[in-house]
Formats: sequence, C-alpha cells, structure tokens
Amino acid sequence: MDTTARPEPPPSPGHGDQHEPTADPRAIRRAAWAGLIGTALEQYDFVIYGTASALVFSKLFFPNISPAAGILASFSAYAVGFAARPLGGLFFSHFGDRLGRKWVLVATLLLMGGSTLVIGLLPTYAQVGLLAPVLLVACRFVQGFGAGAEQAGGATLLTETARRGRRGRLASLVMTGAALGTALGAVAWILVQLLPEPALMSWGWRLVFLSSLLVTIAAMIIRRKLYESPVFQELKEQHAEPRRPLSEVLRHGRKPTLLVLFMNLGVTAQSYTYQVFMASYLITSVGVSKVFVPKVLLAGAICGGIGAIFFGILSDRFGRKPIYTMIATALVILPAPSFILLDTRSPVAVVAVIVVGFILAGQGAVAVQMSWFPELFGNRYRYAGVALGREFSAALGGGVAPLICAALLSASGGSWVPVAGYMTGIMVISLVATRLAPETRNRDLNVPEDATGRSAREALTSRS
Repeated sequence: MDTTARPEPPPSPGHGDQHEPTADPRAIRRAAWAGLIGTALEQYDFVIYGTASALVFSKLFFPNISPAAGILASFSAYAVGFAARPLGGLFFSHFGDRLGRKWVLVATLLLMGGSTLVIGLLPTYAQVGLLAPVLLVACRFVQGFGAGAEQAGGATLLTETARRGRRGRLASLVMTGAALGTALGAVAWILVQLLPEPALMSWGWRLVFLSSLLVTIAAMIIRRKLYESPVFQELKEQHAEPRRPLSEVLRHGRKPTLLVLFMNLGVTAQSYTYQVFMASYLITSVGVSKVFVPKVLLAGAICGGIGAIFFGILSDRFGRKPIYTMIATALVILPAPSFILLDTRSPVAVVAVIVVGFILAGQGAVAVQMSWFPELFGNRYRYAGVALGREFSAALGGGVAPLICAALLSASGGSWVPVAGYMTGIMVISLVATRLAPETRNRDLNVPEDATGRSAREALTSRS
C-alpha cells in the first residue's frame, strides 16, 4: 500500500509499530455525518412506531379486543421488527465485509425509509379488516430487516475511520444520531397531538410516518458521498476481502460474537423498556397525559445524545471496560427505584427517570459499544461479527422487552415488581459478560485475529 498518500499516525503507548491506516479529515467528517444521520433515521422509524404502538395502533389496527390485549398486540407487531433484525444482519453482513461498509449503509437506508413511508399509507382495520394488521406487520418486518445492519455498519465504519485515541468519541456519534432520531420522533408526535382527536386518529398519525421521507432524502445525500473506511480499503488493496465472512465468524470469532450478544442483551432490553414500554406504562398505569409522554421522551433523547458523546470520550480516556462496567452496574440497580419514582406521579420524578434511563441504557452504554464491539473482532469479519452479536441480542432483548413487560404487568394485576425483576435479571447477564470481555482501547484494527484469542493478544503486546 502507498503509505505516502495516507501518513501513519504516531504509535499509541504500548502498541509499538501499529500499521493501521487513517483517513483524512474530510473522510472522517463525512463518516461522522453519515453515521449520525443514518442512525437518526433508523431510530426515528423505530421511535415513531413504538410511540404509535402505545398511543394509536391498538385502536387503529386491533380495535376488536380489550385495551390491554390491544397494547399486547401492538407490542407484538413491534417485536416483529426485532425478529427481522438478525435476518437482516445475516444478509447484509455478508456484503459489508465483502463489498464494503458504504454499500450496505446505502441499501439499509432505502429499506428503512421506504417501509416507514408505506406504513403512513396503510389502510386501517376499519377500512380493510384483518388485512390491515397483516400489512402493518409486513412493513414492520421490512423495516427491521433493513435496520439489522445499520448500527453495526455505522459503528464499524466510524471506528475504522477514526484516529487511535479518538475512536470512542467518533463512534459515539452513532448514538447521538439515535438520540436525534428519538428527539425528532418526539417532536413529530408533539406536533400532531395538537390536532383534534378525530383528525389525529384519521390522518394526523399518517403525517408522522410520511415525514420520514425528509430524513431519508437527507441521509441518502450524505451517504452517497461517503468514503470507504481505510481499514477496508487496505484489505481490498491486498485482495484480502473474505469470500465467506459468516463462515469466518463462526470458525474464528465465536467468542467475541457471544460476548457482544450477552453484553448487549440487558442493555437493549432496558433501552427499549425505557423508550417504548414506559410510554404505555405512564399512560395506562400512572395516569400521565398522552400529550406529556412525547415531551418526556424528547427531554430524554436530548440528554441521552449529550451523554453518548460524554461516555464515548470517557471510554477513550479510561478504557471501554471500566466505563461499560460502571454503566451496567448502575442499570442493575436502577429498575426498582425508577418505578417507585414513576408511581409518585410527580412530573419532575417522571422526567428524571426517563432522562436517566435514556442517558445510561438508551445512549450511554450503547455509545461505548460502538467502538468496543468492532475492536473485539479481526478485520476480515468485523462487520459480520458485530451485526450478528448485536442483532440477535436486540431480538432477544429489545424486541420482546416491551411485550414481556406488558405481559408481566397484566399478569401481576398492574404491579411493577415483576417488570423491575425482569429488567434487573437480564442486566445481570450483561454485567457478567462485561467482566469477561477484554479491554480493546487503541487496538490495532488491521490484525485478522479477534481480541479474545492468544494470537490477537500477541499481536497487541509482542511489538511493545
């Protein structure tokens, strides 16, 4: 490779003559914007759907059942999107490690934006009967299929593009984008809720989904000008792209993939519990106004976006493992106090709980993942490993969490205790996995081995 065109950065302490290439500042800026805006669209799509599940879908698409059953049906349709995410991860990760990160990020963008747009055009149950929920679930499946490789692609691209010592803060922009998407979704619902109830239920809710077209166009313009990551460029120049990335993950990267899965399991469950289930709980159990809930989500998203950058910087300074451990420990303790505060019906307490949940589970922990997870894998199957681990855990954790929480709440006669127990228990799993994972800060991303094997540790230390 012609290293004169892309000068080497100075070596990090203790890592000797690392040969990892770096991108120029223009490529870094474009990658940052691409990751931020693309993830904003993904989160916007999921947030407006999740909020609609709590506010309107039970009446529009599942009207002939009880209110509690309607909420369960809405959250079941919501979970379908997460069930599709591992399939999307399997499909797109094959191309992400063969054709490049940019190709996948453009394809997933079109799938997510297009399916969200179609939801805004769907007929309701009153118009076409059972066909309406069937079409809703189909659109949700396509939406989830596209999202299955979105965050993995953004995280991998930004981590491979950033300079050593700054990967955490740059990759954390993916979660700042997620916070932006949540904020935009909350603003959209705040605006349409200004309409009279009949207008909201007939055509107002459709405007929220149709508005995704604007975000999709903005993201597409940015991603078309995106550069490929320098790590993948070097693989391509050396003709070292893997022919079967998934096979390599299963053969060489099983341990880091399992670590990613279990480290993310509790985090994604709590994240979507705070972002989706809590909206329904506040309305149906606490008695909070429907108009107040999107405002609370907006406050949480803004604070979460700031927290994402903060935790990304901390992970660059102190390491991925100690910061993630601190967040995971807090999330083990948080659920019971959260419900106690919510039940006070105090607006200040409600806002505080949602904001803390967004900062820690919604954006903070995942912001650290955005650099840590790609650093765990070798360069030949990095995209596939991150996508598989994250998306299977998203399906097992975040996808069913609102449904499980709603079912536990219903089965216990409205008691939050089983819900808090579920949130704490699943987070303990992630905390244990975190303690088993290696530290990867400033790891050479061009080595083919993962960060958990003996050969990879030698690659890190033998040149010291």
